[in-house]
Amino acid sequence: MYGFIWRRLPGGIVVRLAVSLLLIGVVAGLLWYVVFPWLATRVPIDQPW
Repeated sequence: MYGFIWRRLPGGIVVRLAVSLLLIGVVAGLLWYVVFPWLATRVPIDQPW
């Protein structure tokens, strides 16, 4: 899967590395600010048994 993504990225090695780091940052940001807060309201982690 990662090889497929790497081959689809444009440019040379430096551009591919920059784009992949940007994509990783975007995915991490979406998880951190959108998915995890939404999930935290639905999963009772802090409640005792």
